[in-house]
Amino acid sequence: MANKIAIIEDDQTISQMYRFKFEAEGYQVETAENGKLGLDLVENMKPDIVLLDLMMPEMTGDQVLTEMRKTSWGKDIKVIILTNMGEQEIPDSIKTLGVSAVVLKANMTPRQVFELVKKHLD
Repeated sequence: MANKIAIIEDDQTISQMYRFKFEAEGYQVETAENGKLGLDLVENMKPDIVLLDLMMPEMTGDQVLTEMRKTSWGKDIKVIILTNMGEQEIPDSIKTLGVSAVVLKANMTPRQVFELVKKHLD
């Protein structure tokens, strides 16, 4: 059974770049372009891991994560934050909501993100 990944990212170029990489590696991938759609996606898909942007329309990534963690279906899903925010700009709530990693998008290639995801799924 292929691992399922939800990518919640408002930048379609970035979203598709990750989708292409993970699908090429045999993963099942679904995407959402804003936080509200992303929350619905995660509830319906029940992915193994979520790649979550912080700055998005409708709901921010920390709002999505807060809502996910309140539910039986979202409280244990692994989440990797994808952001271009500086460490000081990342909301403190992220640290208390159980994320597997915080990735600075500009500093990692899709291959490196794939390796990180793989490590957290093993």
